[in-house]
Amino acid sequence: MNIVLCGMMGVGKTSVGIRIAELTGKRWYDTDIMITDRYGRISDLFEYYGEAHFRSLETEIVRELAPQDGLVISTGGGLVLKPENGDLLKERGKVFFLRASLEALLERVHGDESRPLLKDTRTEERLAELLRERTPVYEHVADFLVDTDGKSVEEVAREIVSLAEAQA
Repeated sequence: MNIVLCGMMGVGKTSVGIRIAELTGKRWYDTDIMITDRYGRISDLFEYYGEAHFRSLETEIVRELAPQDGLVISTGGGLVLKPENGDLLKERGKVFFLRASLEALLERVHGDESRPLLKDTRTEERLAELLRERTPVYEHVADFLVDTDGKSVEEVAREIVSLAEAQA
């Protein structure tokens, strides 16, 4: 069984994913890192090829990872917005929606220039809009919801491992 982490940018999917892999011995993959390693910076992909092209690269990565077993997969913030991606990931995995408040997310992404969906925009307004749009999708795709506000990476990772082990 794979452990799949979804949620907004800045919620901690990468940090939590790494810690889950350490706790479980599973192999960890981050879809954004895989795309960056293969195709270059995400902000450049958005700028030169557009968001639709980037989303197709995400699906390519999901098709590669989803059939495998025993993985921890940290997804990009918009990856599960495409129904195909969520369906593929659920075939061999449990999806965990890492949820954080707007205030916590703002604190975490403040000053991060690498996020193309926050570029050239008022960060708080744009993040609030994305949170409103995406939360229902995350909730629909997820098998579990894990609140992250006020919790350390260690606490969130251990909560997810405990939930996943109960499903095994």
